[in-house]
Amino acid sequence: MNEWIVSGSGRLDIFLAKNEIATSRIKASEMVRGGKVMVNGRIARKPAQVLAVGDKVQASKNDEMVTETRLAAEDLKLEVLYEDDACMVINKPAGNSVHPGAGMPADEITILHGIAFLFKERKIPFSSSSVLVHRLDKETTGCLLVAKTAKAHKELQMQFENRTVKKTYLAIVVGIPDPPSAIVDAAIGRSSSNRTKMSVISSAKTREARTTYRTLDACKVAALVACDLHTGRTHQIRVHMHAIGHPILGDDTYFSSSSEKVSKDFHIKDLCLHAWKLTFVSPEDKKEHAVMTPLPNNIEKVLKEMKMLIPNT
Repeated sequence: MNEWIVSGSGRLDIFLAKNEIATSRIKASEMVRGGKVMVNGRIARKPAQVLAVGDKVQASKNDEMVTETRLAAEDLKLEVLYEDDACMVINKPAGNSVHPGAGMPADEITILHGIAFLFKERKIPFSSSSVLVHRLDKETTGCLLVAKTAKAHKELQMQFENRTVKKTYLAIVVGIPDPPSAIVDAAIGRSSSNRTKMSVISSAKTREARTTYRTLDACKVAALVACDLHTGRTHQIRVHMHAIGHPILGDDTYFSSSSEKVSKDFHIKDLCLHAWKLTFVSPEDKKEHAVMTPLPNNIEKVLKEMKMLIPNT
């Protein structure tokens, strides 16, 4: 493992290229996305991560993935929905980030800590850089696919890149969408006014994003929608539903005056977004598996209070 101390602020990929850790920014981005770079002891997730003076950057010497040695196993009582020798699908609870990241307290417990515990229970070697195949927002619940080997990790990530994985979410949104079903095809990029948010904007830095929604039930002030993701952009469903005038209830980042009011009227404090179904091909048996998880109590409670249907699982 090679180490460097940052002497000036700037992007991680530029730092890697300037210090000849990578031959170009493209190669630097590949290193970061391949789990081969750490910043201050944590695996870097984004090439655009901004470094500060004094940060410690570590990179693999021999093209192997790095490991966060200080990541401790924590029993989060995670429910395993599906498992074979190559992978598992867990039911992610709300309130935990999936992995450690920039700006988080060093001692914050994440889903990755809980996965480390599951691996420890099963006596499986754990490398934090080769278990997460995709991610869910901190307050989003539901199906999270985890690889149990580096080989399975690579194969499953390829399925996400090729968009053969089917992902369906349930969301309670303000208002009743018209038309009741449609495809939202709108590129997403980093908001120019708030760098922690994403936005539907037109610029060279946006990335294509497509979401299909269909209305399952509705009441006077809200609707239950199923959303199929055709791409996997940050906050995609939240941004797209907000863009068409139907923000998700309980969302304190992408909201409107009407979604705030309905959330307050129904005492909704948690994000009403749930990763409901996940269909993928397991590297173990090469067969397609469809995994579904029940709604969490908070979303089910809201549906009951609004007298909307509870989807079958």
